[in-house]
Amino acid sequence: MLVLTPGAATMRQLEQIYRQGTPVQISPDARAGVERAEQVIARAAKGNDAVYGVNTGFGKLAKTRIAVADTEQLQRNLILSHASGVGQPLAENIVRLMMSLKLLSLGRGSSGTKWETIVLIQDMLKTGVVPLIPGQGSVGASGDLAPLAHLAAVMIGEGEAFYNGERVSGKAALKAAGLTPIILGPKEGIAMINGTQTSTALALAGLFDAWRLAKTALVTGALSTDAAMGSYAPFRAEIQALRGHKGQIDAAATLRDLLENSDIRESHRIDDERVQDPYCLRCQPQVMGACIDLLRQVANTLHIEANAVTDNPLIVDNDEIISGGNFHAEPVAFAADQTALAISEIGAIAQRRIALMVDPTLSFGLPAFLTPNPGLNSGFMIAEVTSAALMSENKQKANPCSVDSTPTSANQEDHVSMACHAARRLLDMNDNLAHILGIELLCAVQGVELRGPLKTSPKLEGLIATLRQQIPSLMDDRYMSPELVQAGKYVLDKDLLTDAALSLELMG
Repeated sequence: MLVLTPGAATMRQLEQIYRQGTPVQISPDARAGVERAEQVIARAAKGNDAVYGVNTGFGKLAKTRIAVADTEQLQRNLILSHASGVGQPLAENIVRLMMSLKLLSLGRGSSGTKWETIVLIQDMLKTGVVPLIPGQGSVGASGDLAPLAHLAAVMIGEGEAFYNGERVSGKAALKAAGLTPIILGPKEGIAMINGTQTSTALALAGLFDAWRLAKTALVTGALSTDAAMGSYAPFRAEIQALRGHKGQIDAAATLRDLLENSDIRESHRIDDERVQDPYCLRCQPQVMGACIDLLRQVANTLHIEANAVTDNPLIVDNDEIISGGNFHAEPVAFAADQTALAISEIGAIAQRRIALMVDPTLSFGLPAFLTPNPGLNSGFMIAEVTSAALMSENKQKANPCSVDSTPTSANQEDHVSMACHAARRLLDMNDNLAHILGIELLCAVQGVELRGPLKTSPKLEGLIATLRQQIPSLMDDRYMSPELVQAGKYVLDKDLLTDAALSLELMG
């Protein structure tokens, strides 16, 4: 059980939830603040003043007053009407992360929900009740209304959920887990569906995988450098220090560590007639460093957002209820667009390294398409084409979503962020990048082996040995697609930099 402190959850904790599905609960210390805010809302619900979402309608219907006797029905109707998502369900690990983020937001004690509502979300996570959340339907305006409504629907015994691997009704899932649906009190419905938790969960998933793949790209880039007998001089610390960007400095240091004591490097230090390598080898610190800096900036934004209160209205320290716009997901949309740019560029430079290695006019002595018998065999010819197709697809997907907006809710929500699909597209982009890097890994390892009896560095030789336990060398043509798929999964599931006994931190 992972105990989260509202306002202070770490990125390591959030990644643990995403990757391992660890059950979570909010620190009991948060209970007093949650119950204080609940009492503030209870008084407002019985008062004469109009308080948005408590005794009024929603959105364009905010001027419509609701009778005290209809408060419960108001909140229930809100959930049922807003559960209007479509498309494929989000993966269970992303939904669990989304639920954990909602716990963090409600646990800050500014939303006015009951403690029992928080306990139910915790119990759902503990017992494995995972709401079915359609992936499409949010524009990131008043938060992720539709997807969050599907979460809340299960909590009131409606909607659908996954339980023990089966898709069942929300009511059946709760019953099977020994849980009881709740009756939403004043403001609880809007507290549940206002917020950026779906967009943020998707953006975090995109970031966590992009960061792992960025580290992997340094490993595959180092292998490609040795396969192509590239120069190490561009990785020297003095060059990076003169520019000063931390990501560039870190990328170059990692490349130097990965390539330390390589026999291949020593073999051509003196007699190599080439003056400079192509940019895909020479400019790795600059390109990868810029991507590293961008992902670190995204991490800072999403860390803040994960700990934020993003529903509306909010209860502040003097028990005043203030209506605002914390639900607008613009920071998440920008973060998702930045991540998309980094993913696209990591894949673009990796693809050019693949193209270099299969081209005998550029690869400094490697056989065409990395096959020992070119002509009879085509080797990695079409694997390179596949990597080009994936690279191009990611370039298209990298176009910014945050600059788009369309008015909704009868022009009440007249500027929206598009954060949810901006973040959701990162999942496909990371899959594409993983396949590109998987192809580079196979090409680079094949290239290094063709340099035998010379060997690369001890760290990289260890990684090669591990890979070859799963995917053998390509001596003669064989049915290749399954191995490319396997290589893509291999680099997405493993942290190759950690396997090489090196580390690179996302956040300080």
